[in-house]
Amino acid sequence: MDSEDAPLKEPSLPWRIGSAAIMGFVGSASRIFMFGANSTEVHGLDGFLETLDRRKDPEQRERGLITVSNHTCVIDDPLIWGVLPFRYSIDPKNHRWGLAAHDICFTNKIFSACFSLGQTLPTHRIGHSPLGGLFQPTMTQAVRLMSHPPFTNPNSPSTPASSVDISISSPDITDPFSSPTDAYTYSTNGIDTFPAPSAFASRQYSWIHVFPEGRVHQHPLKTMRYFKWGIARLILEPDECPDIIPMWIEGNDQIMHESREWPRFLPRVGRRCGVWFGENVGGQGSKVFEDLRVKWRDLVERDAVVEGKRYAMGVLSDGLKYGKEAVALREECTRQVRGAVLKVRRARGLPDEDPKVGLVETWKEEVDGEDGLKGKREGKMKDGSWVKDA
Repeated sequence: MDSEDAPLKEPSLPWRIGSAAIMGFVGSASRIFMFGANSTEVHGLDGFLETLDRRKDPEQRERGLITVSNHTCVIDDPLIWGVLPFRYSIDPKNHRWGLAAHDICFTNKIFSACFSLGQTLPTHRIGHSPLGGLFQPTMTQAVRLMSHPPFTNPNSPSTPASSVDISISSPDITDPFSSPTDAYTYSTNGIDTFPAPSAFASRQYSWIHVFPEGRVHQHPLKTMRYFKWGIARLILEPDECPDIIPMWIEGNDQIMHESREWPRFLPRVGRRCGVWFGENVGGQGSKVFEDLRVKWRDLVERDAVVEGKRYAMGVLSDGLKYGKEAVALREECTRQVRGAVLKVRRARGLPDEDPKVGLVETWKEEVDGEDGLKGKREGKMKDGSWVKDA
């Protein structure tokens, strides 16, 4: 590796201190809330902590880590990470990255700084922005966090620092203490500017948590919606197959139920909650996901011949975005991930759900139980569930 292509080892010391402070505070508050103000049971935590302990040194990591779960309320993250001992909360290098709504969490500099230090990525929601979907720039960052840098030449910045809007109302932020600043940023829309987390060697093979339902789903029978395909990109495209740990969450819906009345902004207390960690279904030796990755790599090779070039990590040609084979691979990968989460749900003691609830076609027919309008995105649905865009 040429020295000019070598990534910075880690963000600046002020950024690392700020991140540890934000993560530590939120993690501690979540732990106090989950175990002090509510009753929380946790299953499979010891095995999960062993996984995190093996990943403590970024230089020794061999693959990324994905945790994936159902989505029961708007504050599932960070609440579910309150089950982790405090020492994990103050170690951002070994803590989760997440996806957060650009139009809610990154609306000004203060929000952008807090959520960026809290290791969340600004994500456009497809129901709220034409920039949403699984091929937006933030997904490129997510794929790269699952891989080993370098990915771009530091001398070819994608977002020059001169474009940063310094007004407090702008969401633009950078790490002003890292050098060169302009080489380690990216834009989600061609206008805004955010630090590119994948540019640092300490972020190689990171941990990302995903709620593939893409929305909060609160159903009386504790069923899930269909899973969106973004999770498949994080499995198929990285240079190594990530470890994949499915999870199941219960009770958080009673903390922030979508039917709650005033004061809506306050989480409820005295609820019974639970977090279940399943076994690793990915990584080395995972026949299902490795077979899908072999097919993906073959497709990438054939695409390179057609295109006459190779694309950078996390960047796809139109053929790899919309081609029939590419779509089929993402569908199957996503189906397997959902099945892994259902296995944890079943082990928790819940009966099998109707297979139809896992189909996209089922949810295209969502209607409101009162006025029968098709395409309702949020609120109470005909099947008795409550849905909220997240």
